[in-house]
Amino acid sequence: MSSTQTRKAAIVTGASGGIGAAVAERLARDGFAVAVHYAGNVAAAEALVRRIEAAGGRAAAARADVADVAAVARLFDAAEAAFGGVDVLVNTAGTMDLAPVAESSDALFDKTVATNLRGTFNTLREAARRLRDGGRIVNVSSSVTSLLQPTYGVYAATKAAVEALTSVLAKELRGRGITVNAVAPGPVATKLFLDGKPQEAIDRMAQAAPLGRLGQPEDIAAAVSFLAGPDGGWINGQTLRANGGII
Repeated sequence: MSSTQTRKAAIVTGASGGIGAAVAERLARDGFAVAVHYAGNVAAAEALVRRIEAAGGRAAAARADVADVAAVARLFDAAEAAFGGVDVLVNTAGTMDLAPVAESSDALFDKTVATNLRGTFNTLREAARRLRDGGRIVNVSSSVTSLLQPTYGVYAATKAAVEALTSVLAKELRGRGITVNAVAPGPVATKLFLDGKPQEAIDRMAQAAPLGRLGQPEDIAAAVSFLAGPDGGWINGQTLRANGGII
């Protein structure tokens, strides 16, 4: 798959760091040309593109606010212009601000819904219209939709909505050979998860899973790779709990 005409292409949102960066690198190794989406960290996105290209892959950085409908359309335009079309969408862009429901501000609610739910909806709607037949859509949810711990109310609500959209869209794309699935990580050692947590809490959560450790971004990238590749072709409308057995 060396030419624009034969190499399949993927858009990975939130790919400048954490799970998104690991997914972009893994899909590039799998042979996809990758549109590395970022919201603000252009240096990290461009560094990732250079790493992918140095390893023999093909990638391009693309900025967009996923909560902005027009910006999402331009993101797909850019990927189509660079790679000739889009076959895979992976939604890893997300935000996680935690507070009890009674203490959750309007700003916290609006920010979380704008990125995690509206942003995912915007990219799903665009993908439903523009993905090539036989494509793959993989959303990133969270195992908090089952754990349902205190302070995770707004975040868990947005991720539960993403899982509902996943199952509905899988049915709506009948006849096009496009699968729509979600991966629901447990605690993963990323900046998003680690920031603001005391070490004692991190250690406790690491031991909560029977495997006795935090997930790594590469663990989640492997699950996405399966769903985006040929071996995942019979999995559709599902949420895969990639969480080391925490629930």
